Amino acid sequence: MKTLRLLRIVFVNNPKEVDNVNDELTIWKSKEGFYLEFNTERLTIRPFKSNDLQDVFTIYDNEETCKYLLHDKWTYENRQEEFNKKLENRTLTKETMLSLAVVTNTKVIGDLSIWYTDMKDTVEIGYSFSNEATGKGYATEAVSGLVKKLFDEFGVHRIQANLDARNIASQKLCERIGMRKEAHFIQDYWNKGEWTDSFVYGMLLTDLHVRNQ
Repeated sequence: MKTLRLLRIVFVNNPKEVDNVNDELTIWKSKEGFYLEFNTERLTIRPFKSNDLQDVFTIYDNEETCKYLLHDKWTYENRQEEFNKKLENRTLTKETMLSLAVVTNTKVIGDLSIWYTDMKDTVEIGYSFSNEATGKGYATEAVSGLVKKLFDEFGVHRIQANLDARNIASQKLCERIGMRKEAHFIQDYWNKGEWTDSFVYGMLLTDLHVRNQ
């Protein structure tokens, strides 16, 4: 497992004030909340930038990728509007979601989302990856790194993921990073014209410690 060389917390009014970040992990603290950027062995996970639009469009301009998501695939007409939401999600607070780009060799291949639930110190995560990330371990590497940072640096108590029960790839990813299947809800969610089943996966910090032993 890669050892962090440095944790740096920077107090700023605007995350754009922090440039040329080369540390293994940087948490930007502003009046609005926390910004997060870190490196794994092969990846950089950071907030989205305006020039990421085409890479992110490639991820979501795909019927198969969006099949089990709550939205349809992006179109040329709505791609800027949808992407702007990710640009705005730069802060993790009790009220706002954080969106992070997964980058390899300057190309965005994935999208991570984190938001607080109504339960104390509990966050939910979501993720999407491009087809070119399939079979290379990038998704496992990115989401594993994310959950570790959320436990170690943000002090969350519990991380959970709620997914369409038909999404086998997402189930396998949750299980690879050490999450357990905690619930199966039958036809509990109406989405895209049909009732769908949901799986809830969850993990605690103790689960992460057991996995890393």
